Amino acid sequence: MKQFLKKRLKIDNAAFLSFEGNSLIPIEEMASLTIETKLNAVSWLMIEASFYQQKVVKIPYILKARQAYSMMTDMVLFQAEGKNPIGILLVEATESWTDFMTSEYGEECIETLSKVLQMIRDNLDVKINEDQYRKLYNMTDLFHSTMDIDLILENVLKNIRDNFPEFNVELILSNDQDRHTTIDIKLFDYLSERPATIEAFVSGELTTELASDLNCRLLNAPIKGRQAIYGILQVSAPTTYLFSTTEKDFVRMLAQASGNALENAKLYHQSHRLVSDLQLINETSHRLNMRIDIHEMLLFLQKQLLKSFQPMEVCFAFKKHDTFEITGASTSLFHSENGQSYIKHVEQHFAQTNDPLFVADFSRLTPNQIEYRSIMAIPILMEEKINGFSIVLHKEPYFFSFDSFKLMQSLIHHSSLAIANSILRTQLQEMVDLDHLTKLYARSYLDQFVEKSLEYDQSGMFLLIDIDNFKRINDTYGHQVGDKILVQIAVQLKETIGSRGICARWGGEEMSVYVPNIDEKEALELASTIVEVIPSTTDPQVTISAGLITWDERDRPAFQSVFLHADTALYEAKNSGKNRFCTHNGSFQTNS
Repeated sequence: MKQFLKKRLKIDNAAFLSFEGNSLIPIEEMASLTIETKLNAVSWLMIEASFYQQKVVKIPYILKARQAYSMMTDMVLFQAEGKNPIGILLVEATESWTDFMTSEYGEECIETLSKVLQMIRDNLDVKINEDQYRKLYNMTDLFHSTMDIDLILENVLKNIRDNFPEFNVELILSNDQDRHTTIDIKLFDYLSERPATIEAFVSGELTTELASDLNCRLLNAPIKGRQAIYGILQVSAPTTYLFSTTEKDFVRMLAQASGNALENAKLYHQSHRLVSDLQLINETSHRLNMRIDIHEMLLFLQKQLLKSFQPMEVCFAFKKHDTFEITGASTSLFHSENGQSYIKHVEQHFAQTNDPLFVADFSRLTPNQIEYRSIMAIPILMEEKINGFSIVLHKEPYFFSFDSFKLMQSLIHHSSLAIANSILRTQLQEMVDLDHLTKLYARSYLDQFVEKSLEYDQSGMFLLIDIDNFKRINDTYGHQVGDKILVQIAVQLKETIGSRGICARWGGEEMSVYVPNIDEKEALELASTIVEVIPSTTDPQVTISAGLITWDERDRPAFQSVFLHADTALYEAKNSGKNRFCTHNGSFQTNS
């Protein structure tokens, strides 16, 4: 092209910048890309707008400012329709150039050259890739004909080393205790791997990293199948080396092919384990969805963890206020001082993230002498917040496989839902049993409590309370003040009664107190105390009237008559001056 430009258009000064990964790089430097080349490249995004609706434009300042292109005046974009740019041609314009470009043949020439250059690039890509894809095809053919994991791993390493003979290649695989291979591999450990390696493993996407501390550039390709990611194929190159798009694609496809083959072999060898896992999850789900309390759930879950993962120690802890408390379903280690180092490490982890914890060798994380080296810890979540956690330990490092880690997550997830449901059922029952304003028991709960007491207790008292002139309070101060007084009286009633009996909201401004196993004299004193204390604990001050009934085993009343006699006594207290209580036999106690 330079010869043509010089001969036909008198162009002596021309340069071609090739498009590579959103950068424009001199064609002479494309044969051996380095990091310096990339850093000195021209960004395509900086000049893309210059070619708006035209392919021949004046050179922008960003290029003009570079010494190598300071004499250039025009630039031409070569780009086939529907394709990425091929590159740009920079020229120092001549009269012949200007005449040709403004003629009817200028635009047609650029279009033709764009098609030719695209064809050359496509053919070159095919030629470069042919050998690699032949190897990839042969390896894939082998993968489909074997279930030998060692053979699969050997061929992965061989092919990648054949293509990158100068570089170091490493297989980093997730731990699998069902797989015993003779191939030299490295086990994947979340706590020790580099962030870019972890990112490739978690996201399933190829990553690169300039590892200055290792004096190399790393390429991480996830070994993934259709169901999971099984490890990382890691290539280490010199820091100045840049992996081309073609090289990245080859490594990516090689890793994916090996991932599919590895997955097929693993599924073949572990089919019995998968069936067992499904049975375990099904059994656990069925049991946890039964209406059992949290303690029973944890004991059952402990049994499932011990059976499935063969840990030496198991722990369940739940948050109470700002600390975690160890439950009775935990093994003895966690109730001793020796277990606190593990608990503390897990607590610190979950203070920063909700992600499960998988430690292959805990001794690498602490200078202290550690007895248990393999750890799995799963959070127990409620409404996306950590409500507790479960831990399993084993003395041997790398004892738990990553498949076991995922299975434990599933089991704890199911238990989290069951525990949350149990807590919600308790909260729902409290909503049914408690009045939302006063937090006293509701009428329905009181009825059940009194009916059971009449059947089993030796004696009891029932006090029905009504606030005197409550309508006048609402009319004078408003309903908000009225509600405030109701709450004040409820607090005082609970404080006075304590755990001896229950206080309930009867309805409207009426409340009630029931105390089992109390004699008549004590009941009268308690009723008198309640009537006397209410005026001094309410603001604005109110008084109450009350009706009292007491009973013992010699005179055990019928269930409905308890409320009827108390209501009659309350009526008498209202009509005899208020601020007092009366008993169902007609006697009364005033406060004057």
